[in-house]
Amino acid sequence: MNKRATIEDVARIAGVSTATVSRAIHTPEIVSDSTREAVNGAIEQTGYTLNLAARNLRQQRANATVVLVPDIGNTFFSEILVGIERVASAAGHTILIGHTAKDPVREEKYLNTLVNGQADGALLLNGHLPDVVIERIKNAAGGGFPIVSVSEALDDQIVPHVGIDNVRAAAMATQYLLDHGHRHILHLRGPGDNILTHQRMAGFEQAMRAAGLATNPDTFLDGDFTIESGVTAAHQVTRDPTKPTAVFCANDEMAIGLMSELAIRGIEVPTDVSVIGFDDIAFAKTARPGLTTIRQPRAEFGECAMRRLLDLINGKESGFPFINVLEATIVERGSVATR
Repeated sequence: MNKRATIEDVARIAGVSTATVSRAIHTPEIVSDSTREAVNGAIEQTGYTLNLAARNLRQQRANATVVLVPDIGNTFFSEILVGIERVASAAGHTILIGHTAKDPVREEKYLNTLVNGQADGALLLNGHLPDVVIERIKNAAGGGFPIVSVSEALDDQIVPHVGIDNVRAAAMATQYLLDHGHRHILHLRGPGDNILTHQRMAGFEQAMRAAGLATNPDTFLDGDFTIESGVTAAHQVTRDPTKPTAVFCANDEMAIGLMSELAIRGIEVPTDVSVIGFDDIAFAKTARPGLTTIRQPRAEFGECAMRRLLDLINGKESGFPFINVLEATIVERGSVATR
């Protein structure tokens, strides 16, 4: 055809009205099978495509979702983004990535896309909302802002959340070390202002107490979720006169940094020190030895959160609980030995 196919072309070839074509496209469940087949055949024959811009204008929708990511270079987020995009693409939604760099000013700027109509909803991977947005939500003025937090919950959880039970998962990681005969275990924690840090510390302490083992300030190593902080922690481990037999790291990047530096210093993992991580990022299985870790179903996080957000955007009752808790599992590799 020498011109762009129109809905009128589809209707003429299918032998139905343009209104029926529209119903067959947007609400196919209300038309008969034969009509739907006729319309689909005409669409295939003409090459007709929806004018999404016009549809969005009629619906007063942007058909876009803004995703706030604190560190776009962190591999932890990539699999979540894949899950988000998979569901969004199937629904005809565009994804706008907002790299916040943990800057509240940037967060507010990206969330303004909801106010000015550039986005219909937001997914938070940063565990934070600006105060002005929190106030709008609490005062119901922000009730039209569909927002879902992912992985990292808000301190004041006022929007739906998708993640795991971090306390339980951290206790599971610690118990794994205990079950392998370890009693002198250190915990390499994340930054002090992060909710995941506190949840995973709580799980670690819970499992240690249940085993009758006391924790004190010397039980904890300070990190910030980066490889570099794992390297720094290795210095502390090698200087520790009490010689810990295992370290539970609050994320995989710190665990990989720790193992790398221990190897440089002639300390073998797991022969001398066992290490368990958290997240199961792509590099966990290529580390040497392979890193035993807690797997978070990150692609499922993204898929579940995007579906939940679409339900909120479309005003549907999703049927989900306010907090969707997905299952964390232990992935056994070679970084933990039995004592």
